[in-house]
Amino acid sequence: MLACSGASSENVSMHFLHWLLRLPDSRVTRGIRACLFALFLGYGLPAAHSPVYAGGVLEYQVKAAFIYNFIAFTQWPGTTGPTINLCVYGEDYFGSEIDKLQSKPADKRLIKVVRTTVPEKLADCQVIIFSKSVSGSLSSLLSNLPNQPILTLADSPNAISHGIMINMSLVNEKIIFEINLGIVRKSGLDISSKLLQLATKVHQ
Repeated sequence: MLACSGASSENVSMHFLHWLLRLPDSRVTRGIRACLFALFLGYGLPAAHSPVYAGGVLEYQVKAAFIYNFIAFTQWPGTTGPTINLCVYGEDYFGSEIDKLQSKPADKRLIKVVRTTVPEKLADCQVIIFSKSVSGSLSSLLSNLPNQPILTLADSPNAISHGIMINMSLVNEKIIFEINLGIVRKSGLDISSKLLQLATKVHQ
C-alpha cells in the first residue's frame, strides 16, 4: 500500500471520482486509488480544504457525487429501458444538488431524477434515495421491494441493518459509506469490486 502524504486538491468533482474508480485494478493502482480517494474524502467538493459540515450545501454536493458513482458502478440485470429512474423518497434535503444528475449518462442510459412520497411508485425506480425523514419506516418500505433489482441508498444511522444497500455517513467532516453486499446480490445487482474496495465496511 502506498503512503499518502500531504497533497492538495483543486476543483475535485464527480468526474474525478469517476476517473479514480476506473483506474485498472492492480496492487499498485489499488494503493494509488486509496490514497487519492482519501484526499477526495478529506477535501470534499468542490473547493479544496473544505470540511463537510452536517446539513451544509457541501455535504449534499459530496453525497450527490457519491450517488452518481454508486449508479455508474452498478449493473442491472436485463434491459430496463433508456433511463435510470433515480427516485428521492421523503423530504428532499439534496435540492438542486441532486438535480445536477439529471440526464447524466450511466450504464449506457440517462439518469432521470424523480421525487415522490408515494410508496407504490417505488417499484418503478432503479435507484431510490431514502430521505432521513423516513428513516423510521425503512424496514416496512423495503419489505415491499423484496429482492428487486433496485439500488437502495440512504444517509441515516443504522440504515444498513434495515436492509439498505449503500449507506452514507458523515464522520469527522468526511463522507464515508458502507455496502450491504448480501442484499445487493439477492437483488440481482452487480456492484463493481473497485467500489467495494472503497467502502469503509462491506456486509456479506
